[in-house]
Amino acid sequence: MNPGTMALPLPILSQKILPVVLIVDDQTTTFDLLDDALSHDYTLLSATEGEQALMMAANRMPTVILLDVMMPGIDGYEVCRRLKAAPTTSDVPVIFISSRDDIEAETKGLELGGADYITKPINPRSVRARIDNQVKLQAAQVQLNLLASTDSLTGLANRRRFDEMLAYEYARHARSGTELSLVLLDIDYFKSFNDTYGHVCGDDCLRQIGQAITRLELRSTDLAARYGGEEFVFLLPETSLQGAIAFAEKIRRCISDLNMPHRESSVANHVTASVGAVSTRCFPGRPVSTVVAQADQQLYAAKAAGRNQVSASHAV
Repeated sequence: MNPGTMALPLPILSQKILPVVLIVDDQTTTFDLLDDALSHDYTLLSATEGEQALMMAANRMPTVILLDVMMPGIDGYEVCRRLKAAPTTSDVPVIFISSRDDIEAETKGLELGGADYITKPINPRSVRARIDNQVKLQAAQVQLNLLASTDSLTGLANRRRFDEMLAYEYARHARSGTELSLVLLDIDYFKSFNDTYGHVCGDDCLRQIGQAITRLELRSTDLAARYGGEEFVFLLPETSLQGAIAFAEKIRRCISDLNMPHRESSVANHVTASVGAVSTRCFPGRPVSTVVAQADQQLYAAKAAGRNQVSASHAV
């Protein structure tokens, strides 16, 4: 390096997040045998007994678990039963590894929810292929779940996903006692828009609104969904009424700022939206649908007051 020059820091390259394989076997030779075959493409974890494996699985959420059947303490069958009974680990594929090469032992493992069964002595290449298959199956299942919960036109969550998350968040807020807010939005005079410009333009309008919503800086806990037709809904966990009103006004302006022409609208020469917002405390046994109903009442109030505005209240 020449005198007077300064070394510049090297750019930080983003690291690839590797799938995690938890190897559970009281014989550490299994881990050593698989290390070379797996370590380049997987993050490997090791446990030598059942209780330790359950704790690691709950904390680290492995992609695949290799599980020995015979271990001190609880055996692999019991570990698998507990993994499948826990909501956080029930979907993690379990591949049994065992010195027992008989149909009864294999059948028991598969009946408990095991994805595969390998007998010892293990072949690292064969194990690698089986793990690769499970990872591919998981990726495909994630994609299917995503398609099943996504509105194909707007790219937002669909009604089914919203209903699931509302039920989940309502129950969670009933336990915590914090406020849950809901924002319901309807495009003003959308039937007239379709009649004037055609349904192809109507779909494009909804698509642009979906894209604008996607660009908003939502929190990771918030959910934006297409509720149906020209209605959109926003689930805002742990949000006060004041916060819900601020968000509702933000999304109303966002849609107005798109400046999509709408010559048949009675409130503006471009597409606008009316918005209803509610904030509520959640109570066990109370129907979740009451929150949506009260948000709908506020949406109706916004329309009755002249549209292109926000109406909000605490839910009763």
